[in-house]
Amino acid sequence: MAQPRAEVRLTEIPAPQKIAPYAVAMAADVYPAVLPAPITSTVTTLGAVEDQDPNEPLATGRFILLHDPAGSAVWKSTFRIVTFIRASVEAEMGVDPMAAEVAWTWLVEALDGHQVDYDQAGGTATRVLSESFGVLDDRADAIDIEMRASWSPTNLMGESMENHLEAWADMVCAFAGLPPVPEGVTVLPRARRT
Repeated sequence: MAQPRAEVRLTEIPAPQKIAPYAVAMAADVYPAVLPAPITSTVTTLGAVEDQDPNEPLATGRFILLHDPAGSAVWKSTFRIVTFIRASVEAEMGVDPMAAEVAWTWLVEALDGHQVDYDQAGGTATRVLSESFGVLDDRADAIDIEMRASWSPTNLMGESMENHLEAWADMVCAFAGLPPVPEGVTVLPRARRT
């Protein structure tokens, strides 16, 4: 079974039924790692969002594995992985003209980091600015970055789909602002401040 980071909560969700004869879908929510007991400390996990509600996800995503035994000329495979990720970002990142390119880089680095073979990768990165008016005027402006990406796994005999799922989970963590964690390293949760 895939082993994402402790901050990631994976759940199976209903898969789309009309895109391919077979499909499975997963949802991921990334939560800040917070110690359960109130402890006073100045040590925090790198990339942790200060004043983040531990009950609100830092990033969310969807992972869909499609299979068509007849194959697809567009996929150039009998399998296709389709993903979506969304996270709120700080204003500086939201207006950075390189934000979309950085999001794509996170995808490529996650796939390469898990040494998966893939082809036909493509996607779009979108920045969404939400401004509230009227009775919602007291809400702060929000900037989200969204990534829709897909790719075709190519070496199904030599690797597991779990590697693709773990790579995607790492990408959701990157969107959440969590630093990469080398294999064998355990991230200490940040202390909750009281």
